[in-house]
Amino acid sequence: MPQFYLFFALKTCLFITLAGALALPSHTRAEEIGSVDTAFKLLGPDHKIKVEAFDDEKVAGVACHVSRAVTGGIKGAVGLAEDTSDASIACRQVGPVRFTAALDAGEQVFSERRSILFKKLQVVRFCDETRNTLVYLVYSDKLVDGSPKNAISTVPLRPWSPQQPAPRCNDER
Repeated sequence: MPQFYLFFALKTCLFITLAGALALPSHTRAEEIGSVDTAFKLLGPDHKIKVEAFDDEKVAGVACHVSRAVTGGIKGAVGLAEDTSDASIACRQVGPVRFTAALDAGEQVFSERRSILFKKLQVVRFCDETRNTLVYLVYSDKLVDGSPKNAISTVPLRPWSPQQPAPRCNDER
């Protein structure tokens, strides 16, 4: 009988450690803009679609809005539900664009946990130098297999004022 308690204690410690590691926030935090209910749940919160906004930390003057499905019910209330891979993104120039660091192709600019284990919603950035455009891709990944559901948004780099030249994708400042 004491072996059972030892096994249970080790299993609980492992779960708490893993859950704590998965709960670490991404380097970019999103601000919730609003949400709409999509299905009524008698117990627990309703299913909904949330809209969140975040700024690109390396590209001042660009903001992105992401909409995503959130599972409600009892599992959703306690954080055990696996949200669907559905997401949409829109990124826009909201001020003068200035690069605060060098950009890496496919660099993660935002991520958010979508289930208790292994599934994340991610936003990565690419630079189309030929068209002088930033491309943001939102997708969901899972350790076992990825999701083909994805969406993109593009931000053509334009001058914010007539006196300012258009920034270039490969500018570093």
